[in-house]
Amino acid sequence: MSGLVYRLNRLHDLVLSFRSLDFVAPLLLRLFLAPVMIVAGYTKLETFDGTAAWLGDSLGLPFPTLMAALVVAAELGGGLLLLLGLATRYVAVPLMFTMVVAACTVHWDNGWHAIAPSSAEHNSARVFASIGVPAAGESLKNSIEVKERLDRARTILRQHGNYSWLTEKGGFVILQNGIEFAATYFLMLLVLFFTGGGRLLSLDYWIKERFRDIQDDDQ
Repeated sequence: MSGLVYRLNRLHDLVLSFRSLDFVAPLLLRLFLAPVMIVAGYTKLETFDGTAAWLGDSLGLPFPTLMAALVVAAELGGGLLLLLGLATRYVAVPLMFTMVVAACTVHWDNGWHAIAPSSAEHNSARVFASIGVPAAGESLKNSIEVKERLDRARTILRQHGNYSWLTEKGGFVILQNGIEFAATYFLMLLVLFFTGGGRLLSLDYWIKERFRDIQDDDQ
């Protein structure tokens, strides 16, 4: 028994030794999120009038021009700051709010999945459907219908189109446009809110170190 405890302790010590690389995780989150937010914000800026009209006419949000400006500032400006690791915790807050608004106003009625599963057997909702969650059962039914439509579309394209060319860059899917991506980005931003930009490779870290040096000098 003591031998097992010893080996487990050694394994635990090995795992803890990786704490010296703890800055890698927030860095990778920032590098993943930054281009997503920058592209989204820049696209809205390029089509600012259309974005404002969409927010007001399609989503029914008040003050659509102001809302569009705030979204652009949050996504474009926030994405650039995430890339630099500057004011990371503060930037995460408006970006999380943006994700919540997007999930509730644009994606909520479409369910969870961004891409509709075309196989009930591989639909993650099976676990919840097995314990009687109604929405999960509907998701499985939706997967069956999605498969029928995709099969029909593939049959038509094989008969009347150059199917190999059409699928050369990827297979056909049905876009469900659910909350999956918005929820995922929200969780990633929430992690950054608690961890910050990380050590060594963020401006937040070096600014903090600089002010700490100044404080030490004053003392």
